[in-house]
Amino acid sequence: MSNNKQKENKVLTINKKLYYNFEIIESYEAGIVLKGSEVKSIREGKIDIKDAFCIIKKNEVWLFNARIAEYEKSSHTKIPIDRERKLLLHKTEIKRLIGKISERGYVLKPTKVYFNNRGFVKIEIALCKYKKKYDKREEIKERELNRELLRAKKGIF
Repeated sequence: MSNNKQKENKVLTINKKLYYNFEIIESYEAGIVLKGSEVKSIREGKIDIKDAFCIIKKNEVWLFNARIAEYEKSSHTKIPIDRERKLLLHKTEIKRLIGKISERGYVLKPTKVYFNNRGFVKIEIALCKYKKKYDKREEIKERELNRELLRAKKGIF
């Protein structure tokens, strides 16, 4: 057997609501600074990023409203569930994000949390733009048309 087997990334959570409300322009992989037993809690899948967002302060990217549940077997330190966490990105990526966010209508939102093939917790953040109501309607219409076409093809053949 080959030793060069690549482990796939283990996805822990995906922000599905984000794909409905926002148009994703670019996405970045970032590390996340965690304390104490937060990694163990994440390993159990107890993380929620539905209402989370990112802000750039003093050339650093910070994650807000990401809720990591308290690890039950932890005995000594109690870490706040929704504290702000620093994200680790390259300086060039941060400068690029600062330039993009200064434009009107762009926001930084987390899309998914996963373990990479080396076992580190990573978070994918995306530069997003709000979808208009009519864009959402068009997307729903396209989806329904594609379903009808598939049904028609299955019925004919």
